[in-house]
Amino acid sequence: MTKRLAAASPSSAAALAAPTTGWTEAHLAAIADRPFPAIAPISAEWCDRRISGLDVWDMWPVEAEDGTTVQFAAGRLWMALAAPVLDDPEDRHAIARIHFLVEDAGGFRDTGPAFADGHTPGSREWSGSAAFSAATNRLTCWFTASGRRGEETTSFEQRLFATHGKLEWRDAAPCVSDWSAPTELVRADGETYLCVKGSQGAAGTIKAFRDPAYFRDPASGVQILVFTGSDAQSTSPWNGVIGAAISLAGIDGPWHLLPPLISADGVNNELERPHLRYIDGLYYLFWSTQEKVFADGAPPAPTGLYGMVSASPLGPYAPLNDTGLIAANPPEAPWQAYSWWVLKDLSATSFVDLPGVARTMPLPDAATRRALFGGCPAPWLRLAFDGATSRILEPA
Repeated sequence: MTKRLAAASPSSAAALAAPTTGWTEAHLAAIADRPFPAIAPISAEWCDRRISGLDVWDMWPVEAEDGTTVQFAAGRLWMALAAPVLDDPEDRHAIARIHFLVEDAGGFRDTGPAFADGHTPGSREWSGSAAFSAATNRLTCWFTASGRRGEETTSFEQRLFATHGKLEWRDAAPCVSDWSAPTELVRADGETYLCVKGSQGAAGTIKAFRDPAYFRDPASGVQILVFTGSDAQSTSPWNGVIGAAISLAGIDGPWHLLPPLISADGVNNELERPHLRYIDGLYYLFWSTQEKVFADGAPPAPTGLYGMVSASPLGPYAPLNDTGLIAANPPEAPWQAYSWWVLKDLSATSFVDLPGVARTMPLPDAATRRALFGGCPAPWLRLAFDGATSRILEPA
């Protein structure tokens, strides 16, 4: 597969994809037959580490093109979705901006929005990924533009964009000059990937074309983006897929849509924030999903980090642990954390969601949600992989 990737022409890019791998009810049913891979409970004191005045959720590190997290003199640089603290934390999604966070020995500190007002084409910015070249100081950011700048009614339209600029440091804070005009990467075609344009929906039920995550195949050098999508041909309300696009010409594309790598059609609505890692000669595809977005009548499955493994970045894939489940919130705190990102060193981060909530969902009012919401980086996990099996190492 890697030789074919290197030799292919753009017109034949789609022919490189393996058949889409299904994530099925049988995989979910097997979760009950395995030891439950529970993440340790998050203490109430942990949330004292939150950044004052700011809610922070989906996070991703600035990485080298080979996936290594870059260590700068000031610390590790992260990008994250952030919003000022609102009366109802659920409202944060409608005003999300991508912020820079610097991680040093003291934890995380916010250094403000990554982009100037009006630079990105959406009404808000949703998740993506970032790569840095030390040779040129070039930082490339792939992100989701949600809605349209200036729209009167907030929509759920989602488009994938990239922008790049020169990264410098001033007073231990990142400064990016000359951000390029955002370039749209690929568009949902309405045939394989559902076009998302509506203004109706709620968390967990809206459809997807978002979360572009960059990966350079170490075997072929080919550039791949994976993203969260929805199956345009499905007749089920639960039609989540992990989509892919490929560039045979370098990090700036052009990018060509491929068929989905993973389909949860009929099982799950959202396979969020997918990303690829190359570990010991195998390709691991990770994603996050929530208990509340599995299909009615499907075997119960927890909110957690899931994944599959393959000998090729384009599949076919096999579920890790025969189920896909890698790490889940503990039964006594099923909503405590979400949106995991696995680093190349096999540590994983997420954000604190609702650590004090047991089973009552949805929460009854905004004041209760505000009092219980974490809105800060969660404790680290450390993972181990051996072929198609995984385990959580404690402590991280």
